[in-house]
Amino acid sequence: KTRFLQGTVPQKIEKREEDGKLLVSFTLDGQNKIEEYDTVMFAVGRIAVTHGLNLESAGVEFNRFTGKIDANEGEQTNVPHIYAIGDVLEGKLELTPVAIQAGKLLAARLFAGASKLMDYVNVPTTVFTPIEYGSVGLSEEAAIAVYGEENLEIYRNNGTPLEWSLSDSRQKGTVYIKLICNKQDKERVVGFHILSPNAGEITQGFALGVRLGATKQDFDDLVGIHPTVAELLTTLTP
Repeated sequence: KTRFLQGTVPQKIEKREEDGKLLVSFTLDGQNKIEEYDTVMFAVGRIAVTHGLNLESAGVEFNRFTGKIDANEGEQTNVPHIYAIGDVLEGKLELTPVAIQAGKLLAARLFAGASKLMDYVNVPTTVFTPIEYGSVGLSEEAAIAVYGEENLEIYRNNGTPLEWSLSDSRQKGTVYIKLICNKQDKERVVGFHILSPNAGEITQGFALGVRLGATKQDFDDLVGIHPTVAELLTTLTP
């Protein structure tokens, strides 16, 4: 069982000698708590190192706590001739390839007469845990906020990689796939999520389909490569 505790302020962690369990002392919503865990992983986030830029003198608005800079969809700050890209942007993905792509598009708009904006929604990304997690598009929660729960259809599938099924030492049922589709737009895929070995490789390929407006029917019409994890995407059910 895994618990995600957001907004906590850890105070101390003590390891119990008799069984190795971790006693974690923390505050949550103003209350002091002590809980027992096997493993603790901190997700502390990052701050932007912008405080030394003297943004105040330039009139650029930014978050005083995180150092993040507010900008519009074209990376333009509240000062029209000042732009910000990459990890310093408030509410944007902290990924190097995103910053590179945004920079290229910004340069093209400023100096080559282009108009294309960075798509910060349909960005493929992967968490490289032992069983990888890959995604592109919206999470289920974000999709509900954008389209409304009644306008979404969620398709799922799960399975086991063939090579893992041959070994008793491998955990079965480790693959989980989810497509989030907008029923009001021919079931266009607005969120793609996969937990599996090599999820990054799979996500990179299917991200192109999501960006080009692939629908659930497109996934159904696709011929799967057998035996692969990715073929599970051709047999998804609600």
